[in-house]
Amino acid sequence: MQSEFQELKTRLIEINDIQSAAGLLYWDQSTYMPPGGAAARGRQSATLRRLAHEKFTDPTIGKLLDTLQSYQENLDYDSDEAGLLRVTRRHYERAIKIPSDFLAEVTTHTSESYQVWTEARPANDFDSVRPYLEKTLEYSRQSANFFPGYDHIADPLIEPRDYGMKAADVSQVFAELREALVPIASAITSQTPADDSCLHKNYPEDKQLAFGMKVAEKFGYDLNRGRQDMTHHPFMTKFSLGDVRITTRAKEDSLGEAMFCTMHETGHALYEQGINMEYEGTPLARGTSAGVHESQSRLWENIVGRSRGFWNCFYPRLQEFFPEQLGAVSVDTFHRAINKVERSLIRTEADEVTYNLHVMLRFDFELALLEGEMEIKDLPNAWRERFEADFGIVPPDDRDGVLQDVHWYFGLIGGSFQGYTLGNILGAQFFSKALETHSEITDDIEKGEFGTLHNWLKENVYQHGSKFTAPEIIERATGQAMTITPYIDYLRRKYGELYDLN
Repeated sequence: MQSEFQELKTRLIEINDIQSAAGLLYWDQSTYMPPGGAAARGRQSATLRRLAHEKFTDPTIGKLLDTLQSYQENLDYDSDEAGLLRVTRRHYERAIKIPSDFLAEVTTHTSESYQVWTEARPANDFDSVRPYLEKTLEYSRQSANFFPGYDHIADPLIEPRDYGMKAADVSQVFAELREALVPIASAITSQTPADDSCLHKNYPEDKQLAFGMKVAEKFGYDLNRGRQDMTHHPFMTKFSLGDVRITTRAKEDSLGEAMFCTMHETGHALYEQGINMEYEGTPLARGTSAGVHESQSRLWENIVGRSRGFWNCFYPRLQEFFPEQLGAVSVDTFHRAINKVERSLIRTEADEVTYNLHVMLRFDFELALLEGEMEIKDLPNAWRERFEADFGIVPPDDRDGVLQDVHWYFGLIGGSFQGYTLGNILGAQFFSKALETHSEITDDIEKGEFGTLHNWLKENVYQHGSKFTAPEIIERATGQAMTITPYIDYLRRKYGELYDLN
């Protein structure tokens, strides 16, 4: 059976090479590609995606998996070989239900849609991108209907990003979280907001980027296997375990933009760089779910990066970068500023307390659109009405409303956002367990040392890649299923010290 296993692995690596080449085209389109290249780029990306899909759905892959079934049954469940076979089988059985031509068509469409969005958002021009979004919704429904028998039309769209979860599961978690969050948010936003004027002076972009990368390296980001570039909407991408890149964006009148984007994407990159190198080129060499992936970006950005201990160490260094802007600003003032809680318009800039309300709004809209209860043309007004109901403010335009997130304009509608909130929950749960195991982590952070935390995460989360499902990783790492308790405890403790929550 070893020869069949090696043949399967060789084929999977070849398919991964094609997928990585497609990923490189996406990275280029999002960073350096001139706008005139959009049409050709859509065609090129579609060609590569179709080739990868055709190779993966080749009946030979299915025959190899069938041949290796008895071999798999005799393997230890925790072995890498067993993990590769079960993950490949799961992906294969999903892939054979989706026509290659459909994938190529969607890829061409989303590439064009993305390019239109990059121009539509700054121009506050929803009408120009609306036809593309309507087509995206059609494709999303088509994609779901390749998997008949679902409980909710969103289920097949959630499954590839957060395997094991359905729309009903997400809705239940969100309802429980919302019940706990809303009183906290209301108690804080009814008070005088923190003064964050110190963050809105003139901060030269090059210095912001330089400081952010120093922090990324201290966290453990290996620049021999990574780099950072600028983009419209920050993301992390991986072409191999030796090439894991991050992107950011900066505003010279907003210090937090680049700094926390870089920390966020570094969290994603640490996960990918921490995967077992033996998995290179196989389906195991990726994060296990959107929720677990986001747990790392949110953990490093917020639990570590917005903590008082972190800034007790790094604030003097930041002042050295910006002596005129921050020289007379105390660490207390700065710490309160970066943890300001307010009802705000932009999800990616939202504070920890209100952030999940942004995600819930988007998730509910995805369900309504897929169900046919809402049409694309209704989105701008529905966005404003829901925003006023949830946040007490109304977006002044579509630029800071329905156009603000790239997800629906460069992908399908459904399963796009729930991972962010699941990540907030899981980030706190992982950190709580790491701290329980290594109480010195708090002191280490205050000294600018992150090795103990990073190593715990590598051992318990990162190294496994997607060998285990998200529920398995959570159970193995923390000893229990996903729970909102550590997250709510974290918010109450942290913001109880910053605001009066009695």
